[in-house]
Amino acid sequence: MRVCIFASSSSRIHNTYAEAASSLGILLAREGIDVVFGGGGIGLMKKLADTIIENNGTITGVIPSFMKAQGWDHSEVNEMIVTEDMAERKRQMFAMADAIVALPGGVGTLEELTEAITLKQLGLFKGPIIILNTLDFYRSLCDFFDHMVAENFLRAEHKAIWEVAATPEEVVTLLHNNNRWLSDPLRIAKI
Repeated sequence: MRVCIFASSSSRIHNTYAEAASSLGILLAREGIDVVFGGGGIGLMKKLADTIIENNGTITGVIPSFMKAQGWDHSEVNEMIVTEDMAERKRQMFAMADAIVALPGGVGTLEELTEAITLKQLGLFKGPIIILNTLDFYRSLCDFFDHMVAENFLRAEHKAIWEVAATPEEVVTLLHNNNRWLSDPLRIAKI
């Protein structure tokens, strides 16, 4: 199994987020789950990659050429794929992934997570999408998703597209349970 992980590049965040990223990295390496990520050498991306490498796991970075030129890449990952732009980066990451995990992050992580949800809603991505809700970071987003359902911008069934995990251990459990959602999501894609 290969999991795509979206995560913050900020290095100014509470240490609890970094600890959760490290714990997840250890668990994924021990489980033999390969990881693809945004290729960054800072923030939660760095913490995750460092921990996977230290625990003999496999991690592939996918980074746009302009970010690599800025020196933002992680220099020690097993493989680094350099893309032309951000859009190609996401396409590559989604194509490589059997599952998606979103750690806390900024607008880039949010954009990646919501694109993954949209792709699964349309049947273009089939694997699990798991939100790691460290320190209840995603509570407001989950409340907003509930508001979308209440206002009929999403169906109630669409809430089964993603799952929320409180801990890295729960992420791994959910990956193994592999919630496939619907076999024909287009049947309810139109509201």
